[in-house]
Amino acid sequence: MSKGKLFIVTAPSGAGKTTLVTKLVRMDDNLRVSISHTTRPARPGEEDGVDYYFIEKPEFMGMLSDGDFLESAEVYGYHYGTSQHWVNQQLEQGLDVILEIDWQGAEQIRNLYPDSCAIFILPPSIESLTERLQERAQDDSDTIENRMQQARSVIEHVAEADYVVVNDVFEDALADIRAIVRTQRLTVTIQQENLSQLLSSLTRD
Repeated sequence: MSKGKLFIVTAPSGAGKTTLVTKLVRMDDNLRVSISHTTRPARPGEEDGVDYYFIEKPEFMGMLSDGDFLESAEVYGYHYGTSQHWVNQQLEQGLDVILEIDWQGAEQIRNLYPDSCAIFILPPSIESLTERLQERAQDDSDTIENRMQQARSVIEHVAEADYVVVNDVFEDALADIRAIVRTQRLTVTIQQENLSQLLSSLTRD
């Protein structure tokens, strides 16, 4: 059995990456999504230990200094971090792991895991991104404007990803991401491990 594959999903706020990843994981028994630790308050409907681990800043900084995070970043004034132990444990068990992180975290992960696969989610237009943030009804107008400015900055890092998916029609975007995951599982490196017995039997005299 080969080690699991690490997938990174990055997108500007409001592009729909969380909804896509949630649906993807429900459809794939070999895929696990990492639950990040964050200092930001929970939004309506979010659950601790399900969407994020919501912790206070002193606890986060303590974990950071102890080296508990595989990557960490500050986004919109809040801190986010990915558990190093949990990710490595899943990969060693042969499970694929998907990380929803910003471009700063993605850069850190790519340095640690050069064979990871990075997917960038784009909105179909800047207008649709604004509408999605407004429809979410979780932020005031000043916060939405700040997020839009940040979004343009985030999108400048699209070339750092391996794949780009436009989330216009949800089912199409989901199908695109599923195709990427399937493709990555069929690489020669992974298949040589998974199919070692078959390859051996096919090449024996």
